[in-house]
Amino acid sequence: MLAVNYSTLKNNLKDYCDEASDNNQTIIVTRKKSKSIVIMSLDNYNQLMKNVRNAEYLAKLDRSIEQIKNGFGQVHEEKDL
Repeated sequence: MLAVNYSTLKNNLKDYCDEASDNNQTIIVTRKKSKSIVIMSLDNYNQLMKNVRNAEYLAKLDRSIEQIKNGFGQVHEEKDL
């Protein structure tokens, strides 16, 4: 992970973009009067989003299992396809 200020990033944008995409670096851009931002490769971003979706799905499964344990499930007959 690298941290740079906005001016340095602006003057060396290509180098930092290459660092993010080619070397899987995460770049934190600090700004004086604004919140910091993060630059990362699209591959890293997509993996992060996949992990978020997986975590949400697992949490949903956990809630469902808890509901079944508490007697809030329903039994259905198996249907032939």
